[in-house]
Amino acid sequence: MKFSVIIPMYNEKANATNCASELTKTLEKAAEALSFEYEIIFSDDGSRDGCGDLVREWIGKNELNYGKVTVYTAEKNSGKGMAVRLGMMQSTGDYTLFTDCDRAYGCDVIVEMLKHVLDKKTDIVIGSRAIGKDGYSGYTFMRKLASKTYMKTLSLVAGFRHSDSQCGIKLFSGEVARRVFPLCEVCGWAFDLEVLMIAEKMGYTVSEYPVQVINHGESKVNLVKDSLKMLKDIKKIKKRVKSLEI
Repeated sequence: MKFSVIIPMYNEKANATNCASELTKTLEKAAEALSFEYEIIFSDDGSRDGCGDLVREWIGKNELNYGKVTVYTAEKNSGKGMAVRLGMMQSTGDYTLFTDCDRAYGCDVIVEMLKHVLDKKTDIVIGSRAIGKDGYSGYTFMRKLASKTYMKTLSLVAGFRHSDSQCGIKLFSGEVARRVFPLCEVCGWAFDLEVLMIAEKMGYTVSEYPVQVINHGESKVNLVKDSLKMLKDIKKIKKRVKSLEI
């Protein structure tokens, strides 16, 4: 079995090498115990701070027993959705997961979600901060309220029936990922919803896995600006998904 992990990044100089180091440490241990090989694809969304070069330097200095790390750098910044999409389309794993460079949910949960999908035999596993009692621990009251309101609004508008569409860690069957992501067009924050709406239209099964935010980095989301843009994107997504002949 092969496991692919996609790390979208944009100007992540402060996190890039630590991410490569911590993630490979976790996956090397898991790969030995569970008998799999892995690949980590850093999908650099046209960064200007040299974070892609830092990962390449790290690759040159470190040897791995069970996996490899590669970097793909886009010519221009297009958005997280594009970075994830490009990484997914390059992946070769039987299962493929994306998570953020700051390891917001930690590294151990990546292996836990792989075990979950192998046990449950579902096509897609989405992380959820809403179904576990500690999912929002460390959030300020206002940030927690804003996040929940934001997701509830998006879910109502999109008709999304799961609890946390915007959680930044999701796992797919490799076959599913390489069928669904090429059909996607959204480059911004609404890409999660587009992926899941297309996948569900195609009949793929989705389950949720409780996750907790461990590393509280600075949010790159402008709550008002990005919410308004997402609402516009969702209307377009719903219309396009409905028209897709799949």
